[in-house]
Amino acid sequence: MQISNNTSAFNVWKNYTNNVSNLRDSMSKLSSGSRINNAGDDPSGLAMSERLRTQSRNTAAAAGNVENKLNYLQTADSWMQKIHDMLGRMGELAVMANDGTKSTTDKDVLQKEFKQMQDEISRIVDTTDGAGKFNGLALFGGTAVSQQVGADGGQSFTGAAIDLTQGSADTLAGGSKWGDLINSGLADAASGLIAISGSEGDAGEAVSVINEGIDYISTKRADIGAEMKRMDQTLDGLRSYEENISATESRIRDVDVAKETAEMSKYSILQQVGTAMLAQANQLPQGVLQLLG
Repeated sequence: MQISNNTSAFNVWKNYTNNVSNLRDSMSKLSSGSRINNAGDDPSGLAMSERLRTQSRNTAAAAGNVENKLNYLQTADSWMQKIHDMLGRMGELAVMANDGTKSTTDKDVLQKEFKQMQDEISRIVDTTDGAGKFNGLALFGGTAVSQQVGADGGQSFTGAAIDLTQGSADTLAGGSKWGDLINSGLADAASGLIAISGSEGDAGEAVSVINEGIDYISTKRADIGAEMKRMDQTLDGLRSYEENISATESRIRDVDVAKETAEMSKYSILQQVGTAMLAQANQLPQGVLQLLG
């Protein structure tokens, strides 16, 4: 029997210390809800989960970009609907003016409203003071919008540029320029501008050009609609990707409460038993006193 080195007590103390440490870890995990609270808990799992967490956050940000683009396109389409409406009214005015029973005065009155429609379309599409803007960005100035649509570098998308200004070089089906249709300046054979009354004003020609203009805007709206459908698909894909990435990150990092509760109960019991056994082990050297009589 020895009293200088109580190896039994030391062994019990070692196990007791380990159990207390494990109990603290379980309590920390349960209180935080995370299986990994520091790099020492799971180094490789921490690295993987941080990478997945970054992917999830970047994907959420990209989804926000796509939602902004959808709002941008919806705003553009709303304004183009108004342009369609005004072109339709211009067509009505042109047909009304192409009537030999009306006097020059009658036609001049129709021309006044026709001009107002042209001026309003021009105001909407103007890049400086126009109403057709989204967050200060001109919708119809021919500027392509580029944005990040994914979690990683290089995952970007650039939409089609739409130029509906008076300076647009786009031609309609019959060869007239879009810019000439919405320009309310003095129309004559040389200018190519469209009017229904007043000085080479030709209501019959205006009807044809306006119909071509309506088809032209319809084509542009179809382009926007197709891009909106694409952005819808992109957004759905990003949301699914974010969901799956988050689920994977959760499996790595989040604590299994049921399992960890069982572990905590085990270590709690072992800690209590260890305390009792340590007390017993400390009593062992006292047996030497019996030998001394």
